Amino acid sequence: MTFIFIAFVFGLATGAIGRMKGSSFFIWFLVGLALPGIGIFAALLYRYEQDDPLRQCPECGNVVPISDQVCMRCGADLHFPEAAGNAL
Repeated sequence: MTFIFIAFVFGLATGAIGRMKGSSFFIWFLVGLALPGIGIFAALLYRYEQDDPLRQCPECGNVVPISDQVCMRCGADLHFPEAAGNAL
């Protein structure tokens, strides 16, 4: 019974941290519930979603994170942009 309570508390804490970083509360809650110590540590090391650089789809103009490979609106393949100082 004690382990279930501890796992639930860690799940809530992990979910709250994941939500603050812009991710899903429910997914991080499950991670924290399944892996009480490791889950909260992983949530603390997880990146902030709102800090991701954005780019515009060349076909439809939808703004997507730079890490997306396919536009979610039109399905166009997005190529990773090359560095600005990469001139030959």
